[in-house]
Amino acid sequence: MSSIFVNLPTNDLDRAKSFYTSLGFGINPLFTDENAACIVIDDNIYFMVLTKEYFATFTDKAVADTKTSAQALIAISRDSREDVDKTLEAGLAAGGSEPRPVQDYGFMYNRDLEDPDGNILEFLYMDPKAAEQGPEAYMAEQGASA
Repeated sequence: MSSIFVNLPTNDLDRAKSFYTSLGFGINPLFTDENAACIVIDDNIYFMVLTKEYFATFTDKAVADTKTSAQALIAISRDSREDVDKTLEAGLAAGGSEPRPVQDYGFMYNRDLEDPDGNILEFLYMDPKAAEQGPEAYMAEQGASA
């Protein structure tokens, strides 16, 4: 079994921990200190939120300013449209912002949440039949085009 660790830079580690826990995620204290926090998304997916200074020790490249540049868009599925909306509401209340309008493709519902550091998370719900069949086959079955 594999695990995914997504490393994200932050200007304020305590603020980042508060933001991510407000979304319902946990923190693994075994991998959390003054330089980093291990945010538990689920059993196999983790965000390592690192101070910018510590993040910079893992690369020879310049660390992107996530307020003005996008380095990655991280998509996380939810169990329903309502769960997407609840996650966004919690993130907005915790200091995040919604940089784009809701994207509703019929088979997929997507909302973007920008954390206080500018990292972009995409929370989405995809109809299980669309995920199984592919969006074009699903939409054709629904009498629409993807």
